[in-house]
Amino acid sequence: MSESRLVAGVDCSTQATKVVVCDADTGAVLREGRAPHPDGTQVDPAEWWKAWEIASDGLLDGVEAISIGGQQHGMVLLDDAGEVVHPAVLWNDTSSADATVELISELGGPGAWAAAVGSVPVPSFTVTKLRWVRDTDAASRAAAVVLPHDWMTHRLAADRRGIEGISTDRGDASGTGWWSPATNSYRPDLVELAFGRSLELPRVAGPAEIVGQTAAGAALAAGTGDNMAAALGLDLQPGDVAVSLGTSGTAFARSADPTADASGLVAGFADATGGYLPLVCTLNAARVLSATAELLGLDLEAFNDAALTSAGSNGLVLLPYLDGERTPDLPHSTGLIYGLTRATAQPATMARAAVEGLLCGLADAVDALRAQGLPVQRILLLGGAARSRAVQALAPALLGAEVVLPEPAEYVALGAARQAAWALSGADTPPTWQVPTGKPESPVMTDSEAAQVRALYSQVLATTRPLLSTPYNR
Repeated sequence: MSESRLVAGVDCSTQATKVVVCDADTGAVLREGRAPHPDGTQVDPAEWWKAWEIASDGLLDGVEAISIGGQQHGMVLLDDAGEVVHPAVLWNDTSSADATVELISELGGPGAWAAAVGSVPVPSFTVTKLRWVRDTDAASRAAAVVLPHDWMTHRLAADRRGIEGISTDRGDASGTGWWSPATNSYRPDLVELAFGRSLELPRVAGPAEIVGQTAAGAALAAGTGDNMAAALGLDLQPGDVAVSLGTSGTAFARSADPTADASGLVAGFADATGGYLPLVCTLNAARVLSATAELLGLDLEAFNDAALTSAGSNGLVLLPYLDGERTPDLPHSTGLIYGLTRATAQPATMARAAVEGLLCGLADAVDALRAQGLPVQRILLLGGAARSRAVQALAPALLGAEVVLPEPAEYVALGAARQAAWALSGADTPPTWQVPTGKPESPVMTDSEAAQVRALYSQVLATTRPLLSTPYNR
């Protein structure tokens, strides 16, 4: 019996670098490593490299191929020599909110952007960050703009030279705001619109292409964005929607056709296989629960108990926009509590309202995918907050579909590893890797109760939106 071929997948996320080494045929995880990133919304990319060296230490013996799944949208500006000239501005930095409004107007409105690149920019998108830095000294020295996964892949290449040969993939490129999934091509005019001049852009590699080699001789696969890697790791099928509750919240599904939502709710991304990945993203997810638990003086286990012992939120509504919000587009907003009375000012009611608020935001995201014609037959619930017993109990009714729980795993890193295995194999399709799933605990909410909760959430949002749109001095 021959030895297994080994591949490595990397998740270079907002909070940490995670590495998994897998059997290329089965996907079995054989080794794992992790190292944290600095907190904040701007970071020196050198910190990602340090985290990679720590997380991968002692794991790569025998690895034949590596792929990077990187946090989407992050802007890395490089000079002619390939040196970083400005801290990387991450997806969750909302400093470009005003620049976003300018850019949308300058191209002719949301519909013009949706037609051009499949998405309407929000402050997360790289194109808005280019406008935000346009008049800085760093911008004057910039020769190229790349994404976190592009930078990491190029840094791993043994023969790297300045900005020559930097590559990206369709999935990550589709989140920049200057690449069109529908036409599979760049819109350099949009870079010039945002930045005032042209910049070098990475070559867009094929989904299973080998783009280089490490100093140790391992093949470098194209890599992709984190959501695209997660979709590959989960092996999403038609009718599946992934709802991920991590630092951010996302709802996404694979599609055979591109989307172009002029409302701006659904981003028309590409996936990592040659298809498409319509996606809705919220800035606030798991930390809504941890912040509320801290407010109540509870650990997360006691928080779950409290949420599940409450008969309901009794009209208490939490709009969970604690860090501003991307969907709905309220970058200046804060969280808001409605319906606070002596009767509802109880830990159990507050805990229940926090879980309901988190899930109502994601339910709106799932509905936005439905509105684009995507079937929603099964929801794969994943991410740190998906392990919450209260989330699991309330999700089926609020999300309006069957919910399954993929076994906890690093799906971005697994998807990257699966891409590496695909590139190594030379096959037409990715290898088949099994994704074990389970069922959530018994639901505690009926469909009619869920409809009432969602209706009140929508009413409170509509009524208070003018207030939430007003910039708040944080």
